[in-house]
Amino acid sequence: MSWPGAAAVADGEILSDGGDGPPVVVKLGGARAVDPAGAVGDVAHLVANGRDVVVVHGGSTAVDDLLADLGKEAEYVETPSGVTGRFTDEETMAAFTMAMAGQVNTDLVTALKNAGVDAVGLSGVDGGLLTGPRKSAVRVVEDGKKKIKRGDHSGTPKQVNDGLLDTLLADGYTPVVSPPMFGMESESEGTPVNTDADRAAAAVAGALGAELVILTDVSGVYADPDDPDTLIESVATSAEYDALTDAAEGFMTRKVMAATEALESGAAAVTVADANVRDPIVAALDGTGTRIERSAVVDEVDELADTDAADAKVDG
Repeated sequence: MSWPGAAAVADGEILSDGGDGPPVVVKLGGARAVDPAGAVGDVAHLVANGRDVVVVHGGSTAVDDLLADLGKEAEYVETPSGVTGRFTDEETMAAFTMAMAGQVNTDLVTALKNAGVDAVGLSGVDGGLLTGPRKSAVRVVEDGKKKIKRGDHSGTPKQVNDGLLDTLLADGYTPVVSPPMFGMESESEGTPVNTDADRAAAAVAGALGAELVILTDVSGVYADPDDPDTLIESVATSAEYDALTDAAEGFMTRKVMAATEALESGAAAVTVADANVRDPIVAALDGTGTRIERSAVVDEVDELADTDAADAKVDG
């Protein structure tokens, strides 16, 4: 489902409290430095004011802690493009599912329930909520050399069961979505696989025509990552977007990648903001953090051409 007024929000009309705005997809980071308490209160506030909210969460710290308890060291690899990610072998995949869809999801649903929100926990496997091909081998860089590393259990969502989310939202429930996703190994069979929570949130936001808020442990994207006074507040043009991608480093690279995917697939706007400030979601919707408009990524002429072509197909 895509909210029909998404374009108005993309043009600068921000509706943080009322029920007339698009859905809000909140990606809540799982790092130890991210305190979810403020986000939980904001979700309760938005839902009470009639806004549809979907929460997507990470949980890297919980996964690493569980692996340590099991006597296994977390393994991270670097791709040729410079992005660092978790390598998920079979043993890690079992721990990943227990920590993410079990502990972290249940704890977050409980917190939301205690705040008065009718939250429903879902993994990306439930109802085929997040589906895409399994990636069993990844290209990595080790000791300066490019290699193929096999035995991975990962994937990127290519389809979202937005009908399931629409049904829950229409019935007054707040979905809380967790990796893993359903990784297709053939046309008819799949298996749970690790997927990046930022990109999962992007896929959900695109499918719903939602406004995506990515909460992390910094204020947004900095032009100079070492200088907090260089926060990039607004990105509305292609030139500003190029500057944004040039500035993004480390973990922020993946968040900018997710923002791009969200906007290209139909999200109204994306804001990267600090989870640890007061009222973090409402503050992000009201302009704090780094706000990226659709106009920075999606060419308006091409978008209109696609709309006209779709209308012609329906009319013809």
